[in-house]
Amino acid sequence: MRDMNFDVVVVGGGHAGTEAAAAAARCGARTLLLTHRLDTLGEMSCNPAIGGVGKGHLVREIDALDGIMARAADAAGIHFKLLNRSKGPAVRGPRAQADRKLYRQAVQALLAAQPDLTILPLAAEGLERDAAGRVVAVLAADGTRIGAGAVVITTGTFLRGEIHIGETRLPAGRVGDAPSVGLAVAMEALGLPMRRLKTGTPPRLDGRTIDWAALEMQPGDAQPEPLSWMTERIGNRQVECGITSTTPEGHALIRANLHRAPIHSGQIQGVGPRYCPSIEDKVVRFADRERHQIFLEPEGLDDPTVYPNGISTSLPEDVQRAFIASIPGLARAVILRPGYAIEYDHVDPRALKPSLEVRAAPGLFLAGQVNGTTGYEEAAAQGLLAGLNAAALAGGAPPRSLGRTQAYLGVMVDDLTLQGVSEPYRMLTARAEHRLLLRADNAGLRLTEQGIAWGCVGPERAARHRAFAQGVAEALARARAEGGTPAALQAAGIAINQDGRWRSLLEVLALPETDAAALDRAFPWLAALPAGIRTQVEAEALYAPYLSRQAAELRLIEKEERASIPEGLDFAAIPGLSNEMRQRLGAARPATLGGAGRVAGVTPAALAALAVHLRKERFT
Repeated sequence: MRDMNFDVVVVGGGHAGTEAAAAAARCGARTLLLTHRLDTLGEMSCNPAIGGVGKGHLVREIDALDGIMARAADAAGIHFKLLNRSKGPAVRGPRAQADRKLYRQAVQALLAAQPDLTILPLAAEGLERDAAGRVVAVLAADGTRIGAGAVVITTGTFLRGEIHIGETRLPAGRVGDAPSVGLAVAMEALGLPMRRLKTGTPPRLDGRTIDWAALEMQPGDAQPEPLSWMTERIGNRQVECGITSTTPEGHALIRANLHRAPIHSGQIQGVGPRYCPSIEDKVVRFADRERHQIFLEPEGLDDPTVYPNGISTSLPEDVQRAFIASIPGLARAVILRPGYAIEYDHVDPRALKPSLEVRAAPGLFLAGQVNGTTGYEEAAAQGLLAGLNAAALAGGAPPRSLGRTQAYLGVMVDDLTLQGVSEPYRMLTARAEHRLLLRADNAGLRLTEQGIAWGCVGPERAARHRAFAQGVAEALARARAEGGTPAALQAAGIAINQDGRWRSLLEVLALPETDAAALDRAFPWLAALPAGIRTQVEAEALYAPYLSRQAAELRLIEKEERASIPEGLDFAAIPGLSNEMRQRLGAARPATLGGAGRVAGVTPAALAALAVHLRKERFT
């Protein structure tokens, strides 16, 4: 048995683990990343895409804090699309389909270039605690003891993972990889509340056997918009996707074989994702629908594999082959790998602090699907936060956190740690109450300065950010100061209500019928603005009336969030709280009065009783 020591040890080389390790190392912590296989670091184990609506906001926030996901996606991107382009900036979602091999290579290159980071192909099998209950070491399968100031577990679907294809069951973390059983037992021994969840993936198709000529094709954006603010240009050749759909014949085939589908036969006990259901679920839940759209997404520039997005399944292989053949354009398509469902252990995230540290096991942080989420982006964002906090704890710094008014990452962590999950959690723009403020386009302006203070943002990004932020501030100040009377604006070709009221340029920009060309002629400096700065000015103009109304609400929220609740508070000792309220608050352990108000089922009367108790405690 050999011993090693690091400031931070990260277990797992997926999206959460790589982001956690990179973040901890950027903060100067001596970091070790443990993974089963070096060649699968950064593996895109499900769909070959990064971003989307809600998810794209998380990717931009990761990037704003100098994370690696957006840069890797840009290096590997072969089809870029800004979703919801016709809607307002708040709900637009940047998305990139990636070449799987290039993405993996990009992640590995970024990690290899990161100072203070060591990567070893070791399987973690156990955790060691000291007399005070703090996690102080990771025990590897080969007997190595790795001492740590903090440990981050990012095991994805590997904790007692089990793959289902029809009646076939295989113990696996994903196809080709063994599950992590020893670590699941070790975490269970800590007394953590653990449950089962399920996710799935569609069959992979041989693109050379698809009748592309019979399909509608969808190109990416003519001018690809990078996911990372640091990317100057997209260099890869861009490809098109095919669009097809299921058929009534295929639905009938699925209904006839539901007794062989693990999620309907009772073979799978875990709950699957509501917002990304299997095709079996779609056929049952939406019985009146004759067709479900399928996007055929190429997995690489030199790889014939195609990912049929929209038909994840765990049906038997023979049924999958017949179902695929029923789809237009896929009559002769060859399945390279069948779809499957995977069932795995996760920890109830209400056992975590907002820093993602386990309350009952100080020094241990959890991130990714182990916390009940689904998706690369949700995992990576948690990984980044857990890595920052692990480095902070190891270095004696205070915890790092983001609130619901600051970031989608803050919304997600607040949802997880206060509400828990009943199904795999997916980020949606509808989850953010302040989404007009938390846009994908302004992630850097919202978060990079905070990242600089935390020590996780490098000097190049910091310098570029500050120059950009200054440019935006100056442009907004000028747009508020300049403008004109209705007569002057009308004379410049800008249609305006002739009510005699002077309007600032910022107000004029918010008017939907404003002629952009006339504006540029009347205000030449506006036309000369860099595209990124002009985008910010236009978005601020559009949302200014709403944001000003939100300002008072935000001040109230911030006041509630400053009313902290002691970590060891005994809710049972608070007069006026019913047993139900005590149980709900005790399970969630909110850190603030505002957080208590977001716990499901907590009543206004219970909040009032809690507020009175906190005030008394402060003045006694």
